[in-house]
Amino acid sequence: MNKRGLVPRFSLALISSIGPPLQWRTVRPFEDSRLDRMTRTSSRKPLVFFAVVLSLGTLVVWYFKVLALGYYWLSTTLGASQWAGASLWLPGYQVAIEGMPIQGLTRNTSGLTFNTETGTLFTVINRPPQIAELTTDGRLLRVIALDGVKDPEGITYLQGDSYVISDEDSHRMHWVQIARETQRVSVAGRPSLGIGIDKLHNSSFEGVSWDSVHKRLYVVREKLPMRVLVITGLDPATPSTGFNIDISEWKSSRASSLFMSDLSSVTVHDETGHLLLLSDESALVVEYAPDGRPVSMLPLWRGFNGLQRKVPQPEGVAVGPDGTLYLLSEPNLFYRFAPAAKPS
Repeated sequence: MNKRGLVPRFSLALISSIGPPLQWRTVRPFEDSRLDRMTRTSSRKPLVFFAVVLSLGTLVVWYFKVLALGYYWLSTTLGASQWAGASLWLPGYQVAIEGMPIQGLTRNTSGLTFNTETGTLFTVINRPPQIAELTTDGRLLRVIALDGVKDPEGITYLQGDSYVISDEDSHRMHWVQIARETQRVSVAGRPSLGIGIDKLHNSSFEGVSWDSVHKRLYVVREKLPMRVLVITGLDPATPSTGFNIDISEWKSSRASSLFMSDLSSVTVHDETGHLLLLSDESALVVEYAPDGRPVSMLPLWRGFNGLQRKVPQPEGVAVGPDGTLYLLSEPNLFYRFAPAAKPS
């Protein structure tokens, strides 16, 4: 130890031998032996192997998703004559309102639903938990406090004043009432449904949408793995009487038809029964027929469908009765896409 009480990084050692003169060399006091180095290297090998396997697996998954995207892009384009008049046909949409910040909301908007009785849109905010009502041109009408839900991610309109809100933190769907004068909502004492499938923190069920024609609830899981669940046996008018439900997984016979990287929202188009799935990471809206076949796509990329910029983080999608498509992106950006005019 030197005068300052510090151990020097290097020490000097005297090396003598019979032949050559005395020599000085610098030696590390805690130099590892060759065996120690070999042991440490060997212990790192499984970690390196695991990292390589994980990287290769990710690359393979990405490769096949890109191939699937290209395949379905081509097949939906070639199927235009079949689907253009029998679907929403997303390639015909053009952006009418692009990335407009919603005045009064600053961040964390997620999920979107259209109320057919009021003609307005509803979204949720997860920090702090709130519900917001919007006009169809993105103007904020009111903000409703939401008690008892920690991480709301999705919302769907049922009927009357009834809605379902998905909570990613608790893996539950909550039934709530929102009247025209409501300023605060609590889920305490209200019906709820827990879904214990594939529980994983912050990678749970994101979007939710009510199919009013077939009386079933669609719920999407974000990733690991991506899932679309269909819940039947629900009565939106009297949920407090209990549930006699059945949960099944919605999928097509072709596993690659879910070719996006994640799922952030879902909405059902009542007129056709088609499903719209929104992907944040892939920046895509994909329209699916009821049997799971991809029908059309809306890339949320710069240069497509009139977009001047890529949609940064799409988190909610909804369709109005006239086919108008509404989209929300974090932090608070509003988009509206108008459908192509129907031939008379």
